[in-house]
Amino acid sequence: MSRILFATFMLVHGLIHLLGFAKQWELAEVSLLSGKSLIPVSEATTRVLGAGWFVAYLLFMMASLGCFRRRSYWMPTALLALVLSQALIVFYWPDAWVGTPVNIFIALVLAFAYSKDRFGKQIDSEIQALFSQPGSKAKVVTAERLTGLPLPVQKWLTESGVIGKKEVSTVRLRQEGTMHTSPIGYYFPVEAEQFIRVDRPGFVWKADLRAFSFLPIRGRDKYIGGRGHMLIKALSMIPLANARGPKIDQGTLLRFLGEICWVPSAALIPYLKWKAVDDDRAQASMTYEGITASAVFHFDERHRLVSVSARSYMENGKDSQLVPWVVTCKVWEARQGVKIPTQGYATWKLPEGDFNYYDWEITDIEYDQPNIHQARVNDKNRTDASNVTVATEKSRKFGEDIGSKAEYSHPAP
Repeated sequence: MSRILFATFMLVHGLIHLLGFAKQWELAEVSLLSGKSLIPVSEATTRVLGAGWFVAYLLFMMASLGCFRRRSYWMPTALLALVLSQALIVFYWPDAWVGTPVNIFIALVLAFAYSKDRFGKQIDSEIQALFSQPGSKAKVVTAERLTGLPLPVQKWLTESGVIGKKEVSTVRLRQEGTMHTSPIGYYFPVEAEQFIRVDRPGFVWKADLRAFSFLPIRGRDKYIGGRGHMLIKALSMIPLANARGPKIDQGTLLRFLGEICWVPSAALIPYLKWKAVDDDRAQASMTYEGITASAVFHFDERHRLVSVSARSYMENGKDSQLVPWVVTCKVWEARQGVKIPTQGYATWKLPEGDFNYYDWEITDIEYDQPNIHQARVNDKNRTDASNVTVATEKSRKFGEDIGSKAEYSHPAP
């Protein structure tokens, strides 16, 4: 809806430029315009400038149509229209000055749309890089291959239904949820896609979030080549979090480890070492690219995975300490013949009490489809005017919150 409204707005703005064309070419009596310019010009030059108003109209029409039809050409066309329009407005300032704030508004929306498109392409290139790496040949999971694993892990894999199926190499999934930045801070809805590589451990998680009910935020968390990086931007332009380093590497490795709940056959990858804790729990340790992390997997009496717990860094500061971290699963469903948890929540165990910072639900999952979804989550070139006119101070304040308290907070289990 916002895209249609903005396309209509540009259409109307473009039509107004026809008044300047009609005035300079004396095609109609336009009483609202005096025709005065800042610099006196000849009649011939006046007609040339009048033609400029008509060209600006055509450019805005093309940009409006392209925006409405989701065509990539609308952004450069709108930019040309803005430059020409504002040049004419300055020249005819006494009559046309009111068009300046309109052009500024369109320019802000254009900057937002361009930043969103550019950030989206960056994320897509990272997904392609993740999936383009050569991998190992998938083997069939057999009961014999489970021998040597802790008994609760064997029962979990059997209950999951992976025996007789090939090991999964890649996963892509869609996710919805609600994220909290602090125990008493902001919360906002999340729509996300995640792409996971199992045989060469890594993932890319991209999400669209909305704070204050109107501020769009795009986030990307990745773990590739043993290194993690979280990047979050308001309006796809204003950095709110840009975290990397050894603590992020450890956190993203733990996240990968916890997310094998969605691909149980990943329990057999050679990077994982399992050790029994008791009848219902087993510890998984993973070493990859010089980083090691461990987590405890807890199973119920029906051999379903009910939680993954570990100690991780809640913040990325130099004085940050390891904090107990738990992912709890509460709903299980069979997807493509494999039983996996589809709903749950993630929690930091803080001294002052539990902080449930993310409630998640898997809405779709596909195995061994190593490519990007045809449509990005919420990536519809939305250009809602209210999104762009949001106060910078609010986004900065939110950025301080999310950057200092949740710079790395394991957005998904």
